[in-house]
Amino acid sequence: MNAAHSRTAKPHIDWTAMRNFAALRGQLRISLTPVCNIACWFCHNEADTPPPLTRRDRSRRPRARHYTAEDFLTVISALMAAGLKRTYFTGGEPLTSPLARDVLTNLAPSGPDASYTLITNGTRVRANRSWLKLAPLDKVKVSLHYFSDETLQAIAGTRLGIASVLDGIEAAREMFDRVELNCLLQKENAHEIHSILDYALAQRLPVQFIELVDTDFNQELAPSAVPADGVIAHLRTLTRDEHIEVAGVGQGRRVFRIDGIEIDVIHRDLGRHHVGQCGTCPVRSKCVEGFWALRADHAGGLQPCLLRDDLRLDVKALLHDPDLVAEAAAAHITAFTEGTL
Repeated sequence: MNAAHSRTAKPHIDWTAMRNFAALRGQLRISLTPVCNIACWFCHNEADTPPPLTRRDRSRRPRARHYTAEDFLTVISALMAAGLKRTYFTGGEPLTSPLARDVLTNLAPSGPDASYTLITNGTRVRANRSWLKLAPLDKVKVSLHYFSDETLQAIAGTRLGIASVLDGIEAAREMFDRVELNCLLQKENAHEIHSILDYALAQRLPVQFIELVDTDFNQELAPSAVPADGVIAHLRTLTRDEHIEVAGVGQGRRVFRIDGIEIDVIHRDLGRHHVGQCGTCPVRSKCVEGFWALRADHAGGLQPCLLRDDLRLDVKALLHDPDLVAEAAAAHITAFTEGTL
């Protein structure tokens, strides 16, 4: 009996919240590893201990890995079969994971209305080109929060040069049709935002500018956050093609189009989607996201919220049966949306 038949045969499993979340373009985020070869100060590491904290305090370690590549593939296939079609591979830096090759090159075809996206800092794309070009990725999204060696050092604490990031973008373009950029707005890169935008337009690459997500991990540097008002004002001098998208989960976005290139801005003033558990959440006042992604980590957890580690569900014991993984996830999302977790 296939997964779809087995699920319809179990009426006690309520799939409504899972399907609604999927219909609202909710993401499945697969954190292949918490390890990264750079250490951006704002990193939340998908709710694991981020590299900047580990560098400052060696006693602060990320969760130990329990998953094999096969385990990741089981979770991905189970949750995509259950309806979560937009799968993003994150880290840390996902290309530092020893499992990256076996996971990414063995993905099942994404199918209609589904997609696989790799989110990377770009510095390891060229080095992994021989196998990465075989991965059935629909999109590669490269973080470009800097446009000089000095700003890269200030933000990421690395001696790697900006040339390694730009070369990674070019390598990704050689392999994949869809390559996009994202840039977190902050005081450290405020002087380079126009240069990053000019680069994106010259290379005809879509780019997303994002306001800082305040978390416990980066709270001490929260004053570095820069509102999106400045970049929005600049974009309005370049185009009149602007609209707002607030449908789905997560934050609303302001979308501009310049010479056919889409530039969007994640802007907290457009509101965010809160559901169920969010209503009484003790950290809701700090949250700028709402529930927009189900995060699966390498230690066996599923987490519906970046800021609520106490809501993390451990599914390691269920990996022998993909249906059980999907059912547990559906029940967890239902409890979250009903506020009963």
